[in-house]
Amino acid sequence: MPRFAAIDVGSNAMRLRIVEAAAPRPLDSPQDAKETWREIASLRAAVRLGGEVFTVGRLTPHSIGEACKALRDFRTEMDSAKVHAYRAAATSAVREAENGSTLVERARRETGVELDVIEGVEEARIIQLAVSRRLPLNDKRVLLVDVGGGSTEMTYLDCGELAFSISLPLGTVRLLDTYLKGAKTIDRERETLLREAVDRSLAEALPSLAGVDFDALIGTGGNVETLCDLCPMRGGHSGFPKAIDVMAMRLLFDRLGALTANERRDTFALRQDRADTIVPASAIFLHLARVFRQPAVVVPSVGLTSGILEELIDKYFNVWDSAGQEETILAGCTRLGRRFHFDERHGQLVARFAAQLFDDLQSVHAFSGRDRLLLRAAAILHDIGDFVRYDGHHKHSYYLIQQSDIMGLTRDERSIVANIARYHRKGPPDPDRHQNFRDLDKEARGKVRGLSAILRIADALDREHLAKIEGVRAAVDRSSNTLLLFLRGAEERELEEWTVKAKSQLLRDEFDLDVVIAKGEVRP
Repeated sequence: MPRFAAIDVGSNAMRLRIVEAAAPRPLDSPQDAKETWREIASLRAAVRLGGEVFTVGRLTPHSIGEACKALRDFRTEMDSAKVHAYRAAATSAVREAENGSTLVERARRETGVELDVIEGVEEARIIQLAVSRRLPLNDKRVLLVDVGGGSTEMTYLDCGELAFSISLPLGTVRLLDTYLKGAKTIDRERETLLREAVDRSLAEALPSLAGVDFDALIGTGGNVETLCDLCPMRGGHSGFPKAIDVMAMRLLFDRLGALTANERRDTFALRQDRADTIVPASAIFLHLARVFRQPAVVVPSVGLTSGILEELIDKYFNVWDSAGQEETILAGCTRLGRRFHFDERHGQLVARFAAQLFDDLQSVHAFSGRDRLLLRAAAILHDIGDFVRYDGHHKHSYYLIQQSDIMGLTRDERSIVANIARYHRKGPPDPDRHQNFRDLDKEARGKVRGLSAILRIADALDREHLAKIEGVRAAVDRSSNTLLLFLRGAEERELEEWTVKAKSQLLRDEFDLDVVIAKGEVRP
């Protein structure tokens, strides 16, 4: 059977997990991963990368060296196991470090491990995948909370559907080094400081979750299993077998605070790097349990490596739900648009036109299916800059998209989407005049030029936001270098047709095609 590996380069520790897996079962209901996976190896290296990053903003040469040493050990283990596929994800410490790229480059050169520095929203997506595969959530309203060393990811699932997700700069190592450094025990003053820090950090997320009556609070992260061992809720909670008893955790928090880290280690048989982080982790979960009136924190016993493995295995066996992932991404774009009160009907209509034009132009542009998704995302969001101001709204759209989280898109993909939206009107992309376009690599620039040319035509077809044109099909005639558009809809559409011609120059430049409106119409 093929073997797969997941590496988590976290802020408090580094982990490797190798499994052997058969073809996944149909996902009609959550399955226990152990039923289809056999664990081959599991390694952990206590390398605390976040220790210096969250205070001075940089990784030290020593910690980079220690991380590379651990990755060499991981690489040796993967080679010995003859791993077929792997993914190595680096989270908040490497993401925030000014010199995070140094670790990425040294890891590639010295260990042969390609590190993927992921954003918080990608962490949330992967963990959501792992939890959803482990627990039956399709009839429940739940809040997933992953507390790591540098960040906390919060995801609201409503009957299995994503309703809200956010990544916050709130983590156990960050809290330790910022608010508890030098404190042997947690006195009243330090406890108050810790609670206020947690409260302030969570304030960004709580308004979006206000009034939601959750069926369960679900926790993941390095400290959750330990807290469950120390404060188990007998019989589980709300149908879930493993959970932390919040009342017992409150009592434990007071006991932990009265002890030094070494005393906690000895009293509760904790690892050294768990003996200090368990205090801020408890503070975060206690705060959330109080806010959402939850008597327990459900423990699914999965984490980042579990989600990475789920995705790797599905893709290897060609059972990954690509269409479902695309719809999740587009739904995230719609939620983002609603946050800025966009014209949803216009955005969706333009996205439909853009997708159809993309398909009909396939013979000339040669873009991929993933590029089609990026075009649809940009089409949905191209006008959200109206929220700031109509004048220059294409530039405001670029900024809002670039600075927002869209679950399922990488940072580079989000930049492409933002640039496509930026160039849906006015001047074409220009590397000499536009820093945002100059910052893209050569391949990304080509995508932005070609896809924004298509978006301009799609947007022109709904010039007045009145949906006068209901459908479009396009035919390429290379003998005359024309793109013939067949339109369906209202007869009075002179402004739309004029706008199509006015905005067709970029498409002419990119594909050497003159846009011509066909006489009559064809049903799409």
